[in-house]
Amino acid sequence: MKLDVLNIEGQKTGKSVDLPDNIFGIEPNEHVVYLAVKAYLANQRQGTHKSKERGEITGSTKKLKRQKGTGTARAGSIKSPVFRGGGRIFGPRPRNYRQKLNKKVKTLARKSVLSDRAASGNLIVVEDFSFDAPKTKAYLNILANLGLKDKKTLLVTPDYDSTLYLSGRNIPGAETTSASNFNVYEMMNANTLIIAESSLEKIKETFA
Repeated sequence: MKLDVLNIEGQKTGKSVDLPDNIFGIEPNEHVVYLAVKAYLANQRQGTHKSKERGEITGSTKKLKRQKGTGTARAGSIKSPVFRGGGRIFGPRPRNYRQKLNKKVKTLARKSVLSDRAASGNLIVVEDFSFDAPKTKAYLNILANLGLKDKKTLLVTPDYDSTLYLSGRNIPGAETTSASNFNVYEMMNANTLIIAESSLEKIKETFA
């Protein structure tokens, strides 16, 4: 698949790139993409939630009232879950939510999303660009020139670029990542992928 390379003004440069069919032209596997997104979201959870059960509550263990003759239910401790301030029944405990995905599954999921975005026309290749200093207004102008000002975008750069990251950090829906570190969730969360021209070589090396 051939794709025209655009400049930051949104115009064709006269150059085109050849997108490998084994990366950008496969049949997307929706179930594998689902597994990758689910694993990513699960791995973001800290799992530090905790509530106190009746054995962990600070309080007296004295029996509150006599067993019989009160006309109400028997009660043996102020720490009982039925009383306000008592322990919680089957409350959450710290646990590890991490899920493992095989390397081939991760690779197939990323290829599936790249192929889907390429087939649907939601993938743009632009000339390499950068800023001398973080400039949110300049980043906004580029998105406007590409017709993506009000859309969720993911800019893929060859390597981590702090100036581009800081430039787009305050723009709702504008994300940046590096070609060796992009993941399925980021790509699925974006309407359009903006790939810097030199990032394609990094992507090919990643999947090689």
